[in-house]
Amino acid sequence: MAKQTTAYVCQSCGAKHPKYIGKCSECGEWNTIVEEIIEKNPHTEKQSWKGEIKKKEKARPTLLTSIVSNDNVRLNSQNGELNRVLGGGIVAGSIVLIGGEPGIGKSTLMLQVALGVKGKVLYVSGEESEEQIKMRADRITNINSDCYIYAETNLTNVLLQAANLNPDILVVDSIQTLYASNIESPAGSISQVRECAGQLQRFAKETNTPVFVIGHINKDGDIAGPKLLEHIVDVVLQFEGDRNYTYRILRTIKNRFGSTAELGIYEMHGNGLREVSNPSELFLSQREEDLSGSTISSFLEGIRPMLIETQALVSKSVYSSPQRSATGFDTRRLGMLLAVLEKRCGFLYSAYDVFLNIAGGIKVNDPAIDLSIVAALISSLQDIAVPANVCFAGEIGLSGEIRTVQRIEQRIAEADRLGFKKIFVSKYNMKGLEAKGYKIQIVPIAKIEDLYNKLFK
Repeated sequence: MAKQTTAYVCQSCGAKHPKYIGKCSECGEWNTIVEEIIEKNPHTEKQSWKGEIKKKEKARPTLLTSIVSNDNVRLNSQNGELNRVLGGGIVAGSIVLIGGEPGIGKSTLMLQVALGVKGKVLYVSGEESEEQIKMRADRITNINSDCYIYAETNLTNVLLQAANLNPDILVVDSIQTLYASNIESPAGSISQVRECAGQLQRFAKETNTPVFVIGHINKDGDIAGPKLLEHIVDVVLQFEGDRNYTYRILRTIKNRFGSTAELGIYEMHGNGLREVSNPSELFLSQREEDLSGSTISSFLEGIRPMLIETQALVSKSVYSSPQRSATGFDTRRLGMLLAVLEKRCGFLYSAYDVFLNIAGGIKVNDPAIDLSIVAALISSLQDIAVPANVCFAGEIGLSGEIRTVQRIEQRIAEADRLGFKKIFVSKYNMKGLEAKGYKIQIVPIAKIEDLYNKLFK
């Protein structure tokens, strides 16, 4: 008879403790220790997803040169942005984890994929009924006649139905709602998430079926459950965005079959998510006249070049301590740029309130946006408008120098494609750069003083 033992497991990192403690000694989180019932039978071999003991011949080492490669044949998801982040399509036998905030559009994205892909799809939902899924599917134009809906939370039933149906794609929404009958812990606990992920992985590898798993996130924005969950799966995607805006970004966190520098961009509509093939137009506002404090920057999201508008407002402070506020940009880096402008260029911002905004609500970490922000700050302080057909790409150093940025050719090409007339870059980026192939004028500068002399004088 199997013995039932209890363990105190941290819901953040999965560490086990002999007794309850307030603070986890492994990850340092407070109030995350929960008592879980663990069924332990040391004399029985671990059961497979079919519920019976596997009696296989022990695996033997295989010579690498004798292994036949299938050239990584991929299934087209009929979704260009998803194909991009996956590295060219869906790999057979892979397991993909998609995380994101509640209501951001994870279920809508996967339902669109299930309705648009050419093949048999099993969509398993533990959060919605079949009628509710049908209501969302009616808003989406593409309808796949081979899409099956199954509302179930018992993992054994899910995998048995998947084995009988033999789908081309299995979608699970979400893994926190599934439970394995051989684990006594409630659904969503560390033990259940770990066991369900392990059985889904074995099912994907044994049947060569790609599996998409939707996961919840915790208050820190990380995927809920043990970190082991992200190690088990082949691909981890993060679906993010601002609820005040319609755009959504699908970012690659881990990918065993492609690059982690890719990302996909969508726009939320009433009939689902629309793919954005030209993200620069999404983040550029339509200005009828030139206004001070507004500049355009050429930055990279992953390896994808985009143009985005940076807006700065410098006003006389009425408080003894001036305000420094930034939306979509690191406030500490903004303080560094203001200090460089005061020390190296003589601009006095200590008596002014400074507000910075990245248009579109996107968060930018690319240092190449520094030059655009500096131009916007000088423009707002001097109340001199920067022409709308001028953009910037450069990093600012502590001595006021304009440092080089990576992939300068892609940045220039994106600005040239959108019809910009002039781009300011670091003069050190000009080495080996062929400017003859561009219609846009490339202006090399070495210091912030050069920017001021060529743009505001």
